[in-house]
Amino acid sequence: MKPAMIGIFTVLATLSHGQISPTKPYNGVGRAFWVNVKAGGGDAEIRLLAPVSAEIVSKAPVKAGKVDLSQLFPELWTAKKPKLVYAQLVVKNKKVGPALVLQPMTNPAISKLAADGKTVEFEADEDQAYAGIRAWVDQDILLDTTLGKIRFRMRPDCAPNTTWNIMQLVKGGFYTDVIWHRVVALARGNPFVIQGGDPTGTGSGGPGFAYPLENSPLPHDFGVVSIARSTDPNTNGCQIFVCLSREGTARLDGKYASFGETISGADTILKIAAVKVGKDDRPDHPPVIKSAKLVDAAPYGDGPKPVKRP
Repeated sequence: MKPAMIGIFTVLATLSHGQISPTKPYNGVGRAFWVNVKAGGGDAEIRLLAPVSAEIVSKAPVKAGKVDLSQLFPELWTAKKPKLVYAQLVVKNKKVGPALVLQPMTNPAISKLAADGKTVEFEADEDQAYAGIRAWVDQDILLDTTLGKIRFRMRPDCAPNTTWNIMQLVKGGFYTDVIWHRVVALARGNPFVIQGGDPTGTGSGGPGFAYPLENSPLPHDFGVVSIARSTDPNTNGCQIFVCLSREGTARLDGKYASFGETISGADTILKIAAVKVGKDDRPDHPPVIKSAKLVDAAPYGDGPKPVKRP
């Protein structure tokens, strides 16, 4: 699928001013961690920023070219409790281009069902070996549907592996021409969810693989996007759902891996939620995801706030 011309011009404009990108996604601990820096001139530095607050954790001057992040920031390999941070290029005290997501590669908590068959429990892996960093350019997901567009900002600080898997599916064209197969405008008296992402359109299809549930701290609320699964918590795949209200979806916290939030397209979400449905909450005329693509995020901390339910 070729990107629209306006998208190409936008990316080129970003690159002309400055950009930081990894030479490869996986970087082993204790080794060189190479990134490419394109700076537009003047004083430039890389800042490591904390998730959400965008507070500066560390910073170092940088020049254009191939740069070893492990030399600029030795703490990336020496931290006793490594945490996800964003590496943001700054030129003349102005953030330039999307940041890099730096995700520590540590063994995730293991999820399982409790004895009651409903409650999800998480057990930390006893072996917390730190293997290195997975790095990627911070990007949003843009859905173009038959009822309008929706743009999601990713929250890898809450569910990094879920975020990565979904981004790879989007990059591979997985969601092209896939329907919203389930719309539950109300559940227990409150707005609930719209659900899609199954190529079969039946609610039973998947991507051919599954991955464990992550204990995401991102509250389910209007516009938050999360992963559907079966009863077993380790059956996360490709089906996504978008929340329609906090009141209706708060009970999903800790049971489903929320991984992003809507930053534009609230009206589109409500249009999808308003379609007429029949048996099993299936729309009579299902809205379609015409395309899904990754687009560069705003410099970290400078992007729009999550939408609220109108």
